[in-house]
Amino acid sequence: MRYLPHTDQDRADMLRVIGVETIDELFRDVPADKLLKEAVDLPRHKSEMEVARLMRRLAAKNRAAGDGPFFLGAGAYHHHVPASVDHIIQRSEYLTSYTPYQPEISQGTLQTLFEFQTQVAELTGTEVANASMYDGSTATAEAVLMACRVTKRSKAVLSGGLHPQYREVVETLANMEDDECISLPPDPKGGEDLLAEISEDVACVVVQSPSFYGQLIDLKPLAARCREKGVLLVAVFTEVVSLGLIEPPGAQGADIVVGEGQSIGNALSFGGPYVGLFATKQKYIRQMPGRLCGETRDREGKRGYVLTLNTREQHIRRDKATSNICTNSGLCALAFTAHMTLLGGDGLKKLALRNHERACRLADALGAISGVEIVNDSFFNEFTIRVPGDATALVEKLADTGIVAGLPVSRLEPDCGLDDLIVVAATETATDDDIAAYASAIEAAL
Repeated sequence: MRYLPHTDQDRADMLRVIGVETIDELFRDVPADKLLKEAVDLPRHKSEMEVARLMRRLAAKNRAAGDGPFFLGAGAYHHHVPASVDHIIQRSEYLTSYTPYQPEISQGTLQTLFEFQTQVAELTGTEVANASMYDGSTATAEAVLMACRVTKRSKAVLSGGLHPQYREVVETLANMEDDECISLPPDPKGGEDLLAEISEDVACVVVQSPSFYGQLIDLKPLAARCREKGVLLVAVFTEVVSLGLIEPPGAQGADIVVGEGQSIGNALSFGGPYVGLFATKQKYIRQMPGRLCGETRDREGKRGYVLTLNTREQHIRRDKATSNICTNSGLCALAFTAHMTLLGGDGLKKLALRNHERACRLADALGAISGVEIVNDSFFNEFTIRVPGDATALVEKLADTGIVAGLPVSRLEPDCGLDDLIVVAATETATDDDIAAYASAIEAAL
């Protein structure tokens, strides 16, 4: 926005129109103890060159994932993104276009979304995918709301292996709809009995595989029991690269598959933005949130792309909308599609295999250390370790040496008796030297 300086007379005129005498009256609803007593300690003004220098100095305090050994995952993963992906998404045709409100003149945007949907459907083993969601957590919450609409039931069972932040988003959104969430206790070992939780009054069971703790879950027995009881199985993933090696959730019988697509094409970026993936069966398409791009032919027989399904409250009556938070993450979806296209099917399998190999090597190195226990029976590129004492203190100690050792479970699951657990991840970016440095550091710290 342009900077528009106002004179004292301008301000007086605006206040008179609003109907107040002072600017302070505009903030009268804010409790007095929440207002600052004095101005923020910031320079009144600086030149453009000085501001740029200051911002570079502040940015230099950050530590990027590629600056040293990095083993943090838990829903956001450090992968190599080819430079060509950034080149593509920075083209002005894509970078400046937010959403195809005039689809007939947005053919390029619609085509990339169509290709994105195709890739997601193939990856997840499902029949149809939408044009993306905000992120994996909101996609999961939307899946629960969708399951309640489809089954006309109002109870969801959330696995103890579901990412704690995903669980909180689901519970928050479900509460607004007066739906009930049964959240099972944290399940680091993957031993919970989900079959016992399935009954005729349950709308859906939400299961993450690989789980928050890295455990691989066989969805087929769950899918079979869910079908018997008329319950929908919602399969969640936070590491989309795992689908290059693991049987797709849709092929295992999941009714709705959702997750985070950040790992393909999208850098960590200190917290986002990311891209949510949402896929389901053809018969549930009209209850699917978001938008669906389709391929068609014009009257001259030329191929074209259209918005086939719009379920947002911006497009249809609010009471008919299936979601009002499902704007598509268009640029992030494009990055996903560009990277996925560069990889191809064989490339994705090789990338997934490399991730698993790196994680196996890390598990072998850490498991050989006295006092360190590998909790998992199975994993893809992420697993949980148990260490003596306080895991948070250990992670902080290793951070001081330049090693990001993983996520202390107690940070997201406090007061659950899990203070000695750390979730660690090793992607293709973890070198042998990184793994050796981590093992040596943790052995010295114990």
